[in-house]
Amino acid sequence: MSEQPQFTVTIDQNKFLPEGGREVHAIVSVEASGGAVAPASTRASEVIIIDTSGSMSYPNTKLTAAISAAKVAIDTLRDGVEFAVISGSNTASMVFPAQPGLVAANPQTREQAKAALSRLKASGGTAIGSWLRLADQIFGDVQGGIRHAILLTDGKNQHETAEELDAVLFRCNGRFVCDCRGVGTDWEVAELRKVASALLGSVDIVADPAGLVADFQAMTEAAMGKSVADVALRVWTPQTARLRFVKQVMPTVEDLTARRVESAPQAGDYPLGAWGAESRDYHISVEVPPGEVGKELRAAWVKLVVPGAPGEEAQVLATGNVLVQRTDDEAASTRINARVAHYTGQAELAAAIQEGLQARKDGDVDTATARLGRAVVLADEAGNEEITSMLRRVVDVVDTATGTVRLKRNVDKAHEMELDTRSSKTVRTRRDETVPPRKDETVTTRRGTDSLGTRRGDPSGGRPDEG
Repeated sequence: MSEQPQFTVTIDQNKFLPEGGREVHAIVSVEASGGAVAPASTRASEVIIIDTSGSMSYPNTKLTAAISAAKVAIDTLRDGVEFAVISGSNTASMVFPAQPGLVAANPQTREQAKAALSRLKASGGTAIGSWLRLADQIFGDVQGGIRHAILLTDGKNQHETAEELDAVLFRCNGRFVCDCRGVGTDWEVAELRKVASALLGSVDIVADPAGLVADFQAMTEAAMGKSVADVALRVWTPQTARLRFVKQVMPTVEDLTARRVESAPQAGDYPLGAWGAESRDYHISVEVPPGEVGKELRAAWVKLVVPGAPGEEAQVLATGNVLVQRTDDEAASTRINARVAHYTGQAELAAAIQEGLQARKDGDVDTATARLGRAVVLADEAGNEEITSMLRRVVDVVDTATGTVRLKRNVDKAHEMELDTRSSKTVRTRRDETVPPRKDETVTTRRGTDSLGTRRGDPSGGRPDEG
């Protein structure tokens, strides 16, 4: 088995447009296979941030469970991985090591860190931005490698302004990945989601503190499985085309459009964070100008890259083409690609749930009923059984097909928050993933040629016509 994963890109689309059609949609599926265990030589850094505000002592099982979870995470680190532990209240302070910095994991440092964790007490307030600022300081001297943080809180960010938190998130963007967890039910989903989204991490609820140990272990194991850091999706479009959006649609819905960093004329990079052996899907939409019937054009050229240092070329991991061809065949141009439709529906599902829950919180019963009813329809169409089950804890479903529902009067807050946090998690299409690509799909890897016979690393020569 190769130490590092091998990347492939699959483009799934209907390339045919009617004469007046302008929008091209494609699902870009990226898969990293092999290298299931990161090689020992992979540099990795881990910072664990534990909320120690006063509310963590009510009930006292929260802080006790958090300490146990952090200890398990430390034991899960590979030998040699550099790590640190932060205590967060209305200020941030070091738990281990004593001064801001990282130490290599070994039997001695693990025991020292766990001893320091055992001395933690709960007091003070909550200022998440200050916690992240200290984490950023700790990561500051790390050159390359996997940089991952775990952040646990049980409350709202009450001891700093939203603007202060936003400023910290702007600074930390792209510097490390942070998975966020809320324990109990007194924290704000939207607030923690904003942190996780900005730092390319996940957000979830652990309603029962007893679940923290398993969750921390799973997050740390996932981080230890990463072996390629700072991957980006580079999208090139012709001068006459306009890239409308780039969205991650699997395993979660995340709009990446505003995160574009210009990398070359007509090309921009969208950060994807670190990768191990896994797969993710992205929805790309390009607006193209009118063209002649029968002519095949490249609407976008997609590359998976690891950007190089200033003055250095990016490492290209895989590439693929998003194509467009005008046709007067109505049957061909009106066929909706199943995967595009599926993920468009799941993006709408996430929005419907979040809007419906917010309306319910605001007392707008009509909007809440309509949006959550629409969510029931979309979840059923997608075969998203987990979300369907969660929706039924919040609404009584009268008719699934029409989305006719009634809001439940008494809803467990943990169930409502669980639905909210997991609303953006998606499932793949019901289509068998082992089915070979159709003729309008393109599968490419770093080696070989694409469906048009274009050699890798050739940004101009041999290119199909540009729209």
